[in-house]
Amino acid sequence: MAAASKTRPDKAKVVDEVWDDERIGEFLEKGRLGDEPDDFSKLLYAYRSMRVEDFKRFVDRFAELGGDVHAPARDGRSVAEVIAKHKRGAPFLKILNAV
Repeated sequence: MAAASKTRPDKAKVVDEVWDDERIGEFLEKGRLGDEPDDFSKLLYAYRSMRVEDFKRFVDRFAELGGDVHAPARDGRSVAEVIAKHKRGAPFLKILNAV
């Protein structure tokens, strides 16, 4: 008999989430991830949280406001280098490389 799948309510997948301009803007105000630099943290957090089309809107605004899309982490890796290792990261990587 197969084990029943248990899904925690706080980990349930959210679909059709609304990503209006205000919500995208909130990601520009996000704090650092641990002790990583601000720009790297904001980009990585957005990548981990957004759909491709929303990430594109975020990156456009981020760059317009002077954000560095090539900002390195403390270990020298850029968000693009992190994304390049992910199986489904190609569309996100294309966005970063276009800036």
